Amino acid sequence: MSARTDGRKSGGGTVPPYSPSLRRRLITQLLGLSAILAIALFFAVRISSEQASEATLDGILGAATTAIAEELRSVDGGPLVELPSGTFSILSAMGEERIFYRIMIGGRDLTGYEDLPEPAKTPSSLEPVFYTAVYREANLRIAAVARNLVIDEGPVRLLVMVGQTREAQNAIAARLANRAAALGLAVFLAAIPLSLLAASRLLRPIEKLAAAMERRGPRDLRPVRHPAPAELVPLMSALNSFITRLRGTLAQTETFIAEAAHHIRTPLATIRSEAELALRLASDEAMRQRMRSLIRAVDEGSRSTSQLLDHATVAYRAGHQSFSEIDLGRVTAALAERYRTPADLKDIHIQLSCPDEPLITFGDAVLLEAAIRNLIDNAIKYSPPDTDIHLALQRRGPLAELTCRDHGRGLDGQTGGTLSGRFQRGTNVDDVIGSGLGLTIVTEAAAVMDGQFSLVPAEGGGALATLMLPLTGMQEESA
Repeated sequence: MSARTDGRKSGGGTVPPYSPSLRRRLITQLLGLSAILAIALFFAVRISSEQASEATLDGILGAATTAIAEELRSVDGGPLVELPSGTFSILSAMGEERIFYRIMIGGRDLTGYEDLPEPAKTPSSLEPVFYTAVYREANLRIAAVARNLVIDEGPVRLLVMVGQTREAQNAIAARLANRAAALGLAVFLAAIPLSLLAASRLLRPIEKLAAAMERRGPRDLRPVRHPAPAELVPLMSALNSFITRLRGTLAQTETFIAEAAHHIRTPLATIRSEAELALRLASDEAMRQRMRSLIRAVDEGSRSTSQLLDHATVAYRAGHQSFSEIDLGRVTAALAERYRTPADLKDIHIQLSCPDEPLITFGDAVLLEAAIRNLIDNAIKYSPPDTDIHLALQRRGPLAELTCRDHGRGLDGQTGGTLSGRFQRGTNVDDVIGSGLGLTIVTEAAAVMDGQFSLVPAEGGGALATLMLPLTGMQEESA
């Protein structure tokens, strides 16, 4: 399968199939346009310089030809030819050029090169006519001027032609062409970093939008409000529409789970009561064993249902956060007091240590209570009788640290990250009723409130669970 149809792996998961890089395409198009502009600039400068130099040299050549024609006059019934030396000096000043001339009167050659090509159209005045011809293996630029000269009491047509080679013009054109090529190359080279900069600036809004989406948590389903150019508005509208549909679907699923868990707990409680009654009335040991198994299964179902309800609540609150300032010490003390009775039934003692100063965090009260409740519940569930559970709340710089230390079975070589997964249980707790969702609830609740949760083996046996939550800005400044 080709790269166009395969997905790629990245830190955030599988990346869908993609077309060639937009940045590469943009840079390629900009560089292609720059190359076209550089070539056009080269030809424009070269053509303009050739036309300018040709017009300049034609002006000089035409002026010289006109000057020669004006110097011709009639003397004693015949023409008098005086070639002005200054005229040829001007022409020779243009470079090492060869000069040819031809003077005709009445259609006959008077002086000069008799085979110098005549113009296709005879001039009608002193306004020069320019044309190009090959003469003696050289390309000549020729100017022709005509005037009337009175000889023997009658007008006679006088034609003066002056030709000049253009090696100097060609040399000038070559130099200008080289300069034009250098200018075009400089423009193209300058376009490379400018194209890179332009592509980066054009794609920066997309990169900022992608970065804003990557910073979102896995349960952050708020609409995207990131500022973006008008061209990205349809994409953001479609993305927000998708998020809205997804949030609705998740809400329906979580509502269904919560309602199902709620409706299941009531008949399970009834079944447990009837099974306990049957256990007391049964005299056959085999029947009593069956009743005990039934009661255990009902307890497992009831606990799993309760934790599914808790997990659904956490998942729902993660997408519909209601943050406020919460006194961690007060919440921890209230939950510890609530669990003293279940702990006393197992002869387990809960010891609570809180600082005198209030530790205030900004979070969701429902999520926080669910996290601390599951920490205490897990500690009681896996601790043997006649042991202590130590709850300690203290400040750690800008964070509040809540630790729950038990003397239970420990992690049996497993890591807290593994046990925090959904429906993951330790290998040494098969005989204890559980669903594998308690640590998942704690982990997800901590993530929503920008906190951290860790579970490690405790010294001397048992486990040490640590919940870290950020204090409010006021608390951080006082620290």
